[in-house]
Amino acid sequence: MLKKAIWEQKKTVIYTMIAGTIGGLTAVALFAQSGYLISKAALMPPFYVILILAAFLKLFGVAKSTSKYAERLLSHDVTFRLMSKVRENYFAKLLQQTSLFYRHQSGDFLHRITSDVETLQNYFLRVAYPPLVAGTVFLATILFTLIFSWQMAVVLMLGYILCAFVIPYLFAKWATDQSLPLKQQLSSKTTEYLYGYETLQHYNQLENQTEQLLALSKTYASAQLKRERIQHMAQSMNQLIALAAAIAVLLVGAMAVTEGALQGVFLAMLLMVTLTVFELATPLANMPSYVAETNAATARLEEVTTAKVGQTAVQSILPIEFKHVTFQYPTALSPVLKAVHLSIQAGDKIAIIGKSGSGKTSLMHMLLKELPVQQGQLTLNGVPISTIDDDSLFKQLSVQLQHNHFFIGTVRENLQLAKSDASEEEMRAVLNEVQLPFKLDDPIHEKALNLSGGERQRLAYARVLLQNAPIFLLDEPFANVDVLLKEKLMQRLCARDNTVLIITHDTDNLCDFDYVYEMAHGMLQKK
Repeated sequence: MLKKAIWEQKKTVIYTMIAGTIGGLTAVALFAQSGYLISKAALMPPFYVILILAAFLKLFGVAKSTSKYAERLLSHDVTFRLMSKVRENYFAKLLQQTSLFYRHQSGDFLHRITSDVETLQNYFLRVAYPPLVAGTVFLATILFTLIFSWQMAVVLMLGYILCAFVIPYLFAKWATDQSLPLKQQLSSKTTEYLYGYETLQHYNQLENQTEQLLALSKTYASAQLKRERIQHMAQSMNQLIALAAAIAVLLVGAMAVTEGALQGVFLAMLLMVTLTVFELATPLANMPSYVAETNAATARLEEVTTAKVGQTAVQSILPIEFKHVTFQYPTALSPVLKAVHLSIQAGDKIAIIGKSGSGKTSLMHMLLKELPVQQGQLTLNGVPISTIDDDSLFKQLSVQLQHNHFFIGTVRENLQLAKSDASEEEMRAVLNEVQLPFKLDDPIHEKALNLSGGERQRLAYARVLLQNAPIFLLDEPFANVDVLLKEKLMQRLCARDNTVLIITHDTDNLCDFDYVYEMAHGMLQKK
């Protein structure tokens, strides 16, 4: 995906390469000119010679600054466009996979969609682009040096090989980021800590969990420090090689001047060329670290985006047919659903009862594509559910789960999630039907903590009524509602034209349902 995204910007990438190469060459030329000017001035040449050299010095300075600015501008433009493309592709795939929230912990999932995506920006700026520019500039510099001394050219070539290949290769085995698993664990633990803060406090475990979290944080910090030390060590080795190359050039040049093979006026110039050109090679020592980091981030992102996504759009998902459907969670000892048969026709009112853990909710999650069909068939209007487009699926469903999220805002804003263009009359009507005496501008706090359990359930059901999709999927929608109101809501629910599938423990208000099934030990039986 990264290479494809970069290839789509090949024109800008080429301009970036040109600007970076010009910037590197003009930097070398600027310092070479400086060294030559100093040496030439010591020989007291005619004034016009000094004037011409100074003019070239200024020209190289302007060219260096301009090209460096262009290189930074273009390279960051490529990077920002690359990150934009990555984010678009990544989040587009996430939107089609609701099951991800069941397969990954919240903290780890948050880490993937933030930190891992940000890590990919290093691919162009630290991995793909610098070696090409450094190699081009070094090749031109070596050819230039070859004019004056083949021994110096060999020194530069050996120095480049050591900096660009040998040192990175030697440090590559330490380049794997050992802190990544710790970072994932820290993200998950921190999220759990924040989610369960009140519970930990109630059970007097807050101090203990805080100490564990701080210990994990220190371990992660130590791993990060070790990684940074390795990076600094690799870069220091390249700097040492650059210094050794400069000393070698100075010694070879001094011998050449003594033997008359090189004019002394060029010695300072060649020394400055060596010192400048190695500034491009020094950062290459850390390239394996960025490669490992990028590969790890890419693998983790691909892990959550490689699921097959259906492309079939359907106008209706009825009838719904479960045929010999079996499902077992990876850590479970036995299947939670065993050869389930169920047929749901248009207009059916179906209730599923059963003890907690019997598999009722798993059945609903399978209808929502949050669990895969491991054995058997689940078809919607004759089409396998795995091949149905998510948009066309959810347009047919109004869903109320056991735990429903409410956003900070107002009653109006939380109702408009179900129908963005709903009129005030429609919203007031559904509030009246569920007997909530709310005003549309009444505030909803975080997680709707300013509402009671029954009020939260009725507000969630009001969203279902407002959306009014052909099929209602309801999981314990009225568990916290008082008996008389629950009976009234169930009667009104059965009087609607919508197809209804409800999961409930309440067996007292099911007389108006067409079919009642009991789920026991993963098996569905008609009552």
